[in-house]
Amino acid sequence: MDKPNYTRWTKESLVKKVQNLEIELKNSQWKIQQLEAQQPADSSAVSTSPKEHKEDTPKKYQKKMDPSLYTMRHVALKIAYLGKNYNGFEYQPFGELPTIEEELWKALVKACLIFPEKAEEVDFGPWDYSKCGRTDRGVSAFGQVVALKLRSSKPLPKVEKPAEENGVAVVEGEEALAEEKEPKPVVKKEWDPINDELEYCKVLNRLLPPDIRVLAWAPATPENFSARFSCRERQYRYFFTQPAFAPTQGGLEIGGRRPGAMKDGWLGIDAMRKAAKLFEGLHDFRNFCKLDPKKQITVYNRRVFECDVVEVEDASMALPYLNHPEMKPESFPDGAYPKVYYLHVRGSAFLWHQIRHMAAILFLVGQGLEQPSVVSELLDAQTNPRKPNYLMADETPLVLWDCIFPELTGEAATADTAEEAMLLDDFHVAEAVIDTNMEDAIDWHYVYEPGTGNGLVEQMWQHWRGKKMDELLAGRLLDSLSTKLAPGGEATRGKRPPVVKLTRKGAISQKIFEGGNYGRMMGDYVPLMKRSLCPSVTEVNDKYAQSQGYATGEEMTRIKHWRTALKEAKANRRAEAMALDQ
Repeated sequence: MDKPNYTRWTKESLVKKVQNLEIELKNSQWKIQQLEAQQPADSSAVSTSPKEHKEDTPKKYQKKMDPSLYTMRHVALKIAYLGKNYNGFEYQPFGELPTIEEELWKALVKACLIFPEKAEEVDFGPWDYSKCGRTDRGVSAFGQVVALKLRSSKPLPKVEKPAEENGVAVVEGEEALAEEKEPKPVVKKEWDPINDELEYCKVLNRLLPPDIRVLAWAPATPENFSARFSCRERQYRYFFTQPAFAPTQGGLEIGGRRPGAMKDGWLGIDAMRKAAKLFEGLHDFRNFCKLDPKKQITVYNRRVFECDVVEVEDASMALPYLNHPEMKPESFPDGAYPKVYYLHVRGSAFLWHQIRHMAAILFLVGQGLEQPSVVSELLDAQTNPRKPNYLMADETPLVLWDCIFPELTGEAATADTAEEAMLLDDFHVAEAVIDTNMEDAIDWHYVYEPGTGNGLVEQMWQHWRGKKMDELLAGRLLDSLSTKLAPGGEATRGKRPPVVKLTRKGAISQKIFEGGNYGRMMGDYVPLMKRSLCPSVTEVNDKYAQSQGYATGEEMTRIKHWRTALKEAKANRRAEAMALDQ
């Protein structure tokens, strides 16, 4: 019997395994005690245990469904989730929080839409599985797409048998006579691949947590469809507020303000929009990502179709104290603050943490700490091949908004990905292949169950209202408190403002916004292009290759299937170490 691979087990399965082992240990201890007390040694005496132990006996697994009795079909699912409570999309065996894939796996297994031999182990391999993107911890998605084979309600094709009469096959000449004697068969309605299919969305939504929903399914996908490689456009949105964090009363800001910098907490939206437009086009984004030496990436060119800063309409929640002259910049008009904006990015594909790095730079521009031109400087990889040391923006406000699967023809249909088309030798061909205004060609069927009380909209309303009440109560409390503490408020009348001291003589200490719920206090701001530099791409790749026993990354990647070779070498080293221990 194969040893279970516990590293691929879901946390729920691991907990059940531990509980069953504890029950078995408890029963074993009881049996030993009975034997030591010289109880009858016959099998019936040993196997009989008190009531409390009988109740602890683990239940037998239910009889599994026979996969051979069902047809399978390849479908695509459009999934939405709020990522704050999850350790990213991709399954990770040792994460502190569950992942979206883990929850999806458990729902698929429980609904018997897939038939894994080991249900406790997360392994999508046998189901022709693909995913459009891999969102990181805390990141949400409203248009994530996965594709895989699922159980279908389509009947299996019947094997035709020769007509028989009294157990004897009817010969050819007697067919007409047999037809007259036997009643005509009832003509069954042809199976409809949409209306007669299992309600995949409804079934899965019953089993998934409320912050993970299957929005739609696609009954017909193109030939050789892959949620990853067939996707030609991914859209991201990074949400933030204006002001970004609680502003400080004028004159009380820590250390004053640097010339050109915005008032604490406020962002220059026009400057951010100007900087965002510089991201559009085909650029080398090595200074806007986190390097991953395990992938040995050497080409960092990515195309951004559109990049802009957009205001969310009707999303503001008025806090009157923010309109006080002491609280906001003079150039800002009166209105309902805080407002809500988002960074809107459309592109073919993105590097690891690319959007969060882009957002971090735009926030520095919005605070007046950097000029919009710093984006162009960082995109010039020939002049600046090493990334300045800076922190990326917080993960929670980021959303994978949508994924686009257009109808591909010509050169675009032969390329595995949009990046491959962009990197064709003939750059003009690449320009012709890439369409920046693509439309989704997938026929999505959304869940629509009005008035059922269990429809998708009703479910999301319940989830939204709970969060909205939290926001409403927290907002009223903040407004009530801030009104009393605002300049001229009840708590400030007749009181002298506190004296603010600098951290050191001549230093300008400042709060920096990084996408989170507060501004991080830091000392004298150092411009990006004057900061210490991170290792280059070559240095990072070579360091990893050397840790695996190779001289350089180039030498390691010359080996065919080098990732598989590394895994095999690691397994061999582990086996040798175990042999030495024995």
